[in-house]
Amino acid sequence: MLVSQILKTKGDLVFTATPGETVGAICALLHSRKVGAMVVMDSDRVVGIVSERDLVRALAEEGAGALSKPVSSCMTRDVHFAEPNETVNALLSRMTDRRIRHLPVCEGERLVGIVSIGDLVKWKITEVEAEADGLKAYIAAG
Repeated sequence: MLVSQILKTKGDLVFTATPGETVGAICALLHSRKVGAMVVMDSDRVVGIVSERDLVRALAEEGAGALSKPVSSCMTRDVHFAEPNETVNALLSRMTDRRIRHLPVCEGERLVGIVSIGDLVKWKITEVEAEADGLKAYIAAG
């Protein structure tokens, strides 16, 4: 299973923020959109990603004052990306090794989607269930 196949089903909607938006505003957006991360863009260039983990860390370190700071103060700048032609297994391994839960998907420099570890696990389960059904059908026919 390739990332491009997941995006065809899931869609390519990516919620984005700008570096100057406040941490408080990002918290509200993550909550209202029911997502765990947003890609931070400067014009058409990815400059970071901000996740719930980043926000909790900022609040734990700085208290309520963090809410009025720009998201650029707490976002992850070293963004790991996925490409549409990568496999679910490759991404699951990368995300587990690096302890990350979201990967923006880019074609060259262009952002084309985002996948979460939940998206990948869902597809992996679907794949395993299909294999099991195939084996059951083979055994029943044999």
